[in-house]
Amino acid sequence: MDSTRPKTSVPGFSLTKSLAAFERARKVIPGGVNSPARAFGAVGGEPPFIARASGPYLFDIDGHKYIDYIGSWGPMVLGHLPPVVTRAIGHALESGTSFGAPTELEAEIAETVVAAVPSIEMVRFVSSGTEAAMSAVRVARGVTGRHKIVKMTGHYHGHADALLVQAGSAATTLGTPNSPGVTPGAVADTVLVPFNNADAVAQVLKAFPGQVAAVLLEPVAGNMGLVPPQPGYLERLREMTEKSGTMLLFDEVMTGFRLAFGGAQELFGIKPDMTALGKIIGGGLPAAAYGASSKVMSEVSPVGPIFQAGTLSGNPLAMAAGLATLNALRDEPPYERLERLSARLEEGLRRAATDAKVPHVLQRVGSMWTLFFQESPVTNYEEAKRSDTRRFGLFFWEMMARGVYLPCSQFEAAFVSSAHTEADIDQTIAAAEEAFRAL
Repeated sequence: MDSTRPKTSVPGFSLTKSLAAFERARKVIPGGVNSPARAFGAVGGEPPFIARASGPYLFDIDGHKYIDYIGSWGPMVLGHLPPVVTRAIGHALESGTSFGAPTELEAEIAETVVAAVPSIEMVRFVSSGTEAAMSAVRVARGVTGRHKIVKMTGHYHGHADALLVQAGSAATTLGTPNSPGVTPGAVADTVLVPFNNADAVAQVLKAFPGQVAAVLLEPVAGNMGLVPPQPGYLERLREMTEKSGTMLLFDEVMTGFRLAFGGAQELFGIKPDMTALGKIIGGGLPAAAYGASSKVMSEVSPVGPIFQAGTLSGNPLAMAAGLATLNALRDEPPYERLERLSARLEEGLRRAATDAKVPHVLQRVGSMWTLFFQESPVTNYEEAKRSDTRRFGLFFWEMMARGVYLPCSQFEAAFVSSAHTEADIDQTIAAAEEAFRAL
């Protein structure tokens, strides 16, 4: 059985066992994976199957060790298997895995979130980022009595029907479904605009006066590659939404507790009306949340009329893992060290690409980053799509063969964890120097 992955310049790099495992999985799982990003469709070839993880490393079933810059797509800010988290999970496991009833842990982690995130006075836990964003949109509509949602092209907020839309031809064009099974009616009230274009949002608010419930966005985009907000952009959104009675909704599923303990809203000093959280909040287990002021959250069932429920919401194992992670981030903040490591990596990758004369732009905010294979800065999705995805795929496999595990798409952010060392960073830079020369 032959792999369809691009050939690398590293002799003997083989994923024979992973290929067999992938073939087995494809017979019983669509595409062999339980989330499309894992299928390696954007880089060619088939994914390695992971056997275990520890610290900043992944180990596949073929015996390869990788420096991991995915971190389970964001949650592992402390690295894999941090003792403080595994101890908390083990302690919780001794009491049971799920009760379908309240626990003290839920209140304790809720208090921790409220103390950390500037916009949150009350919080509701759910099991995934999709649920968090979907529920937050429902609350925004229920509280305002309005129907329309403004969404940024290239931003991903989970696979809820109303948010699975593609861009139209103009700033105020209504979205059309980008997945079979999503009806035109489901996205009829979703309006798309380019990220970092405050004028486009102003046009929508003017075109639909008193009809827009919320402006929804990742304050730092991570799902079209790492794209930061332009200076003044978030401030202007805050000003416009306050003036129009529209809720400003931050999707901080990626950025929450990563860019600062209070998330991007703490880093940039912008307080949204509502926040969706995920990834780090579960400490590596399935957990997410949405929160806002007490006034807004009091409209959520069972106190208010806006319905939302979940059998495994507030799962005790996930709450224990999440609380241990948040406590560690609060008590021994890693953010200055994450910045130093990430800056070291950025400088090294830039130098390696420049020396090899490879067109590139590296964009980073804190411990989140993306190396775009193009020369111009990326400020929105249309600009991101100009990247040389073929060259990215070749670079990806050259790095994989040298023991560096990067996101398997040009349009995903990478993450540095507090478990990474300077030696890991330097090894990554050395691998990149060789990989760029091999392109």
